[in-house]
Amino acid sequence: MYNKQHLDPHDDTSAQRPDFMPYQNNGGTVVAMGGEDYCIVAATTRLGLGFAIPTRNVCRYAILNDRVVLATAGMYADTVALHKVVTARVKVYQQQQEKPFGLFSAAQLLSNTLYYRRFFPYYTFNVLGGLDQDGQGFVYGFDAIGSGEKVKVVCNGTAQALIQPILDNQVEKKQQYENKQIEKWSLQEALDLVKDVFTSAGERDIYTGDAVDICTVTKQRGVVVETFPLKKD
Repeated sequence: MYNKQHLDPHDDTSAQRPDFMPYQNNGGTVVAMGGEDYCIVAATTRLGLGFAIPTRNVCRYAILNDRVVLATAGMYADTVALHKVVTARVKVYQQQQEKPFGLFSAAQLLSNTLYYRRFFPYYTFNVLGGLDQDGQGFVYGFDAIGSGEKVKVVCNGTAQALIQPILDNQVEKKQQYENKQIEKWSLQEALDLVKDVFTSAGERDIYTGDAVDICTVTKQRGVVVETFPLKKD
């Protein structure tokens, strides 16, 4: 019978290491919102580790092409590894096929990449946003093993419980006291909303702060990145 007393965690010859834990949550919050002719993908820059802040300026987004952006929260080492894999596959496809990689194809690629690692998954929580073939903005939200959904607005990361209800209420008009018709948001209105929800979340979530990188995708200008400062404490 297995006996824990016979297992020395500091003995390299042990058959099993009870303290093996390859994952850590470095926090971060990512938001994506699609509009009539634009898409916004935003990601915070603070990297947390317990109650420490090793760095305040990490990049949690990857620009796959001029119409698609990926943003990731969770373990930062897995974030970097995942972005390298997805970015490389997109570049290979575009060079071989000589045509741009579409939003739906990027969503399928990300889902497959996450799912094939499901038994030892990337500890990441992803949002993917961009313009479809008609120039309309859509976003996808994914869990750690590749289950995704196509929506108009989504949030992942440590502040998801704080931000997602606001987005549902304001954008999707859910959980309203009275039924209201869904309105079209202009690009500037959407940017203001994204900045407001991150500012609010930074007051309650210790892993959300310092700054947020906001990627705006439009047909005319491609991907434009803006850094919006948040609280440093």
